Amino acid sequence: MCGNTEKMKMDLTVPLSTEKEAEIVYRTLSVDKEPKRGGVTRNICLEGSHLNVHFEAAEAKMMRVSVNNFFDHFNLVVQTMEQFGPPNT
Repeated sequence: MCGNTEKMKMDLTVPLSTEKEAEIVYRTLSVDKEPKRGGVTRNICLEGSHLNVHFEAAEAKMMRVSVNNFFDHFNLVVQTMEQFGPPNT
């Protein structure tokens, strides 16, 4: 990997039960941006009941940290929705 400056890329599609749940997760997670010092960019798009997430990072370690952090926050949002019941339409 000497001299390789190409960024690593990762795309995730996360299905949710309903469009309303997907919207809640999207609105919650899209507010937090990746720290600039980490060298990771993350873009979240909402398509129906699916979240599409695109990550780019210069280092594998930072990619791993960013993806793990995303899923930690994702799980927290989903658990909160489960705790308080389905969202009102």
